[in-house]
Amino acid sequence: MPGSPPPPRIARFRHALALAALIAACATAGTQAQQGVEAVHELAYDAATRGPVPIPPSERGLQTVAAELWLKVSDDALVLEGPAFDRDGNLLFCDVTGRRVLRATPDRRLSTVASLDALGPGGIALHRDGHVFIAAMDFGKGAGAIVSVASDGSGSREVVPTGAGYMPNDLVFDAQGGFYFTDFRGTSTDPKGGVYYVAPDLKTVTPVLPHLTMANGVALSPDGRTLWVTEFGRNLLHRVELADATTPAPFGTTVAYHFTGPAPDSMRADSDGNLYVALYGQGRVLAFNRNGIPIGQVLLPGRDAGHNLRSTSMALRPGTDELLVVANDGEGGQGSAIFRAGAFATALALYGQR
Repeated sequence: MPGSPPPPRIARFRHALALAALIAACATAGTQAQQGVEAVHELAYDAATRGPVPIPPSERGLQTVAAELWLKVSDDALVLEGPAFDRDGNLLFCDVTGRRVLRATPDRRLSTVASLDALGPGGIALHRDGHVFIAAMDFGKGAGAIVSVASDGSGSREVVPTGAGYMPNDLVFDAQGGFYFTDFRGTSTDPKGGVYYVAPDLKTVTPVLPHLTMANGVALSPDGRTLWVTEFGRNLLHRVELADATTPAPFGTTVAYHFTGPAPDSMRADSDGNLYVALYGQGRVLAFNRNGIPIGQVLLPGRDAGHNLRSTSMALRPGTDELLVVANDGEGGQGSAIFRAGAFATALALYGQR
């Protein structure tokens, strides 16, 4: 009869059919969705991300130059640090591994200037009287000192003694003959280091920027009124406007840059006030203008394949824009070397070169 329900057997059959159709539709939709995820959203390496140290996206558009080999120092992966030029055009630099300060003449002949007994040298600055000031430390023992030697390596004496409790990493003279040094103590969660100023009498030590984590590089602007500091343990670049040698100006301390990846090491300024920061673990140098804005970079040979990543420091040859970068290859088999490239501007005339 019209309007009568179908017999129970037919109703069950229709219900089963509808359920089977629904299950089949869901299965098909799931398969299509899964295929769509794999086809559209799968992550894949490209040329910008394939290497061990990809350049961060925000820095890929910077003006970029490739450095070239200037001097192969050793087939061994000596830790090289702290290069500085003397008045004769020789490049002094540290062999941290061998606890030596080395000299490379303009024609690239190597010799030893000084050897330290217990500490590894990490930073060099030259006094106007020709003495070489060396920041040195023993990281394992948490000890360090700043040592002064004559240009021939004789007459060693501690300017900042081991017993003072610092771990000096790098240093820079100001125009008055005093100097700033970084204290490498601390960890990323326990900031014990900082920046200190040693007065021209070489006796008075005053804190300038305390509570830093593994304070590393230090540099001054051409007018001596801006102090730059890298914080290795927290990947920071500090810009400090100075009211006087030991006092930051009101509103004068800023974090100018936060680095990505390992890790800001030593740095140098040029005559235009640009700043060059070596990135340890990345095989490159990042350049900033006088306001701390990134404007360029120097890439070391082989970095995309994982070589020469331990770039630590650099120096600008006086009167030129030649930038010499020290690095080692770690376990990569290419030893330790000095590389060169052109900077934005000529070298800043430092205290020991005037």
